[in-house]
Amino acid sequence: MKIRIGIDVGGTFTDAVAIDDNTYSIIGTLKIPTTHAEKEGVARGVSQVIQRIMEKYNIQHEDVVFIAYGTTQATNALLEGDVIPVGIIGMGKGLEGVKAKSDTQVGDIELATGRYLKTFHRYIDIAKDNHLEKSIHELKENGCQVIVASAAFAVDDPSTEETAITKAVELGLLATGSHEISKLYGLKIRTRTAVINASILPKMIETADITERSVRLAGIQTPLMIMRGDGGVMDIDEVRKRPILTMLSGPAAGVAGALMYEKISDGIFLEVGGTSTDISAIRNGKVMISYAEVGGHKTYLHSLDIRTVGVGGGSMIRIDDNGVADVGPRSAHIAGLAYAAYASPDDIIDPEIMLVQPKEGDPANYAAIRCKNGKEYTVTLSCAANVLGYSRPGDYAHGCQEATYKALVPFAEKYCTTVEEFAKKIMEIAAKKNAVVLKNLITDYKFDLSNTVLVGGGGGATAVVPYLAQYMGLEHRISKTAEVISPIGVALAMVREVVERTIDNPTVDDIIRVRREAEQAAIHSGAAPGSIELSVEVDAPRNIVRVIATGITELRTKERMQKRLSDAEILQVAAKSMKVESSSVQVIGITGEIYIVRGETIKKKMFGLIKNVCHPLRVIDSEGVIRIQRSGGGIFKLSLTNFELELERAIEQCTTYGDGGKQLPDVFLLYYKKIMDFSGLINTSQIVSVAKLEVSGLDEESIIYAFISGKDTEGRCLF
Repeated sequence: MKIRIGIDVGGTFTDAVAIDDNTYSIIGTLKIPTTHAEKEGVARGVSQVIQRIMEKYNIQHEDVVFIAYGTTQATNALLEGDVIPVGIIGMGKGLEGVKAKSDTQVGDIELATGRYLKTFHRYIDIAKDNHLEKSIHELKENGCQVIVASAAFAVDDPSTEETAITKAVELGLLATGSHEISKLYGLKIRTRTAVINASILPKMIETADITERSVRLAGIQTPLMIMRGDGGVMDIDEVRKRPILTMLSGPAAGVAGALMYEKISDGIFLEVGGTSTDISAIRNGKVMISYAEVGGHKTYLHSLDIRTVGVGGGSMIRIDDNGVADVGPRSAHIAGLAYAAYASPDDIIDPEIMLVQPKEGDPANYAAIRCKNGKEYTVTLSCAANVLGYSRPGDYAHGCQEATYKALVPFAEKYCTTVEEFAKKIMEIAAKKNAVVLKNLITDYKFDLSNTVLVGGGGGATAVVPYLAQYMGLEHRISKTAEVISPIGVALAMVREVVERTIDNPTVDDIIRVRREAEQAAIHSGAAPGSIELSVEVDAPRNIVRVIATGITELRTKERMQKRLSDAEILQVAAKSMKVESSSVQVIGITGEIYIVRGETIKKKMFGLIKNVCHPLRVIDSEGVIRIQRSGGGIFKLSLTNFELELERAIEQCTTYGDGGKQLPDVFLLYYKKIMDFSGLINTSQIVSVAKLEVSGLDEESIIYAFISGKDTEGRCLF
């Protein structure tokens, strides 16, 4: 049996999961306290959890084909201000150097309230100054342990930065360049991103070294991978250069688990911990990405668009003269109190209300109870969910309904209400907080609510998600093994690389060059060459070419597919999505692993006198995940013999012309198990050239479809 091991290093616990690489079934899980206080830090816990899970489930080192971990270490270091001073060597020349001097002097960066990353700056005019060594010595005397070299136009010619990096290393310092973090123009943001990266470099290198040694001592020779903040994994060597990429990798692991294990097409994933809920959007089987911000400052770091609400399963409630005043942000473990939901009914004896102040400076109206036997418990969101039956037997957050009911009786009596109504008020306040974020996500990503599902993960999932879904009128489900969805996400993660370049009026050759660079970056990070899918985008207003490369790991012994659905099951998925009967849908194309399904809907107008017949389309993979959904479009079967001509004609047929000029449709290429998205390109020539490159080398018998969706294709299905 070949095994995949995923590890998630959380603030409280380090979780591990072992998964069968052939069936994706869970062999076993393990949870230990995170080792913050150990000399080796969190790496010690990673070492322990690897050793124990292998011993517990009799896993042999030669059977481990993939091992990776996700960590909140980078995020926590930045939030807590646990960073080192960074020295910046700004470089430029002439008039451009004036701006470079200003842009590279980013000052002290506020990471959180009252917590700053200190920077020291020196500027060198490379046309006349020769003070590089002196400047580095001065920065070292100021306490800087890492040097960031940042030069104007280094994305085009990094030699100036590389010279400074080499000299800093010779003088015994760690060093990095802005060009190593991002290839985008915008020297100020690029410098800031590089500085934030540098501030956590020594700590992350130390952790990477200790963790890798632990893996090798366990006899595992498989390369150690690390979860990135954008949901992919990278080789540990990359962490030693760009640890900032691991920021938000903890929340990203949960989303990756939901995406891979739950097969979500369109949905919102909520990972509920004890203190907070991380919320993210999934559209067409893909998680949404954005640029991360640190302390309110924009960076060039790609991460999942994760929005955090200070409400979790352990959130305490606050009360005033009128009843429940608020839920959170403090959680039970901060107050050092146990949840009433997990008490024994025999311990809840004549409870009386008491008010607590979890930390100095907090409001002193957090609710708890003191029992006649002297035992004290706090009231949390999980308590309310248990009273109302949202947390059920078998759920990780399930407690004792009888004990919780008894604990809430004094509150019901105080406010002249029932226990159920008091608990419902708690749930309602929490739901309102989460609903604000959900509504923003729904608007930002244009979700169709009829096809949107809320998916809960994390140990506190049932304390938040069922009531929230009811409150918003949405479907929901709790992920399988919700409490270990994060290490599952790590174990099943795919390699992901994003390459961005600033290019004025990019040509086809420019796009192909960036595309190849992204593919090579994914291979370098551990992706199998034949598995890589590439998405190309051209952001014309900002002159940015962006290519996203995603692939499976080199040592993975089977494809992503968990279970191939039957044709009948595929039709059921499509019918449910289109809100029609199964008899109204049909498969009109199969590539081998991808199904194209067309439906028929009739909309009546003018009291039924006029009937509009529409033909919605869905592209569904063999696992049942809807990858593309449109209200109409053109489907074209293409041959390799006349590929370019046929694709160009198909695009033209679905192109519209209006007052604003030519409107290019969205273009997707489907073959075997791949879906190539060309909707980010801006003209037909670019699409055809990149698509031709994509299919080169395919067998002439390969089945290739173009899915083309324009604004007025009227549901036509064209071959």
